[in-house]
Amino acid sequence: MEKRPTIIDVATRAGVSKSTVSLVLQNSPLVREETRQDVRRAMAELGYVYNRAAATLRQANAGLIGLVINDLRNPFFTEFATSLQMALSAAGYATVIANTDEDPALQAQVVGAMLEHGVSALIVSPAYGDEDRTFDAIARANVPALQVLRQVVPTGRFPFAAPDYPAGSRLATEHLLAQGARRIAFVGGIAGRAVTDLRMSGYLAALAGCGLPPLHLPGRPGRAFGREAARQLAARHPSVDAVLCFNDLTALGLLTGCAELGRPVGQELKIVGFDDIEDCAQSFPALSSVRCDIAGFGREMAKTVLTWLEKDQRPPPETITPVTLIPRASSQVP
Repeated sequence: MEKRPTIIDVATRAGVSKSTVSLVLQNSPLVREETRQDVRRAMAELGYVYNRAAATLRQANAGLIGLVINDLRNPFFTEFATSLQMALSAAGYATVIANTDEDPALQAQVVGAMLEHGVSALIVSPAYGDEDRTFDAIARANVPALQVLRQVVPTGRFPFAAPDYPAGSRLATEHLLAQGARRIAFVGGIAGRAVTDLRMSGYLAALAGCGLPPLHLPGRPGRAFGREAARQLAARHPSVDAVLCFNDLTALGLLTGCAELGRPVGQELKIVGFDDIEDCAQSFPALSSVRCDIAGFGREMAKTVLTWLEKDQRPPPETITPVTLIPRASSQVP
């Protein structure tokens, strides 16, 4: 028996999202008349019949957005998720949030469950590894989906948005150079990952412009690694007089390690973090950091996905938001 056409088939034929087809079926005024005609034409060509009884059962999930985060233990991602969820809630949408803990298999599982439960769109800060397993499932479901903060698949398939990581590391490195640093290390970040390369790129360019050599101490970014890096720097690289860290958690761990070693921060060793989480201003000494305005970024991503859903306006392949440097005592000459 021939397979009955689905709402996804209609969306594919009309060149719109599944959510747009749903809005047309609900006679929503949010859909442009031209788009409405395209969808109706696709329905007629495919012989699609609207099952209103089944649609009624799905109404409980209408307006549900899936948010998948690689590491909710990190305050940077927590603030992003909170800001985005609050913005979606203000617009009348509910958010289901999942933490994948950097596990690609778990990511594929939670994304599959969200799709089965009828989410209208997905926003994914992805884990690395086996990316196609997750994103092929999203493509088959024809659900609007954004990659945020990390890019793991081509932007032509799934739009990507992130703060301007290269500009951030360049600003931080130029600041350290202006404070008199001449041997600057980059601490943290797993070697070979795209996000590590992006966060290092401005640092490498700034040093190259001054004819200074780089030094990378790779490792899974976090407080534990930062604390250990303080010992590595003291024992193996005593000439290093400044550090740019992959993220603030690494930098905060580095502050702890320096305190244990009795090494003065801001004088003997200057430190800059990345992300500017709340703890930076409360640490001692206060931690300089690259501010990504992650709360504002979350609100912007909520606006982006709602525009895609309600107005069928797909975002550009890549959106990069500005960053600033917040100098504090950890990197400034007293």
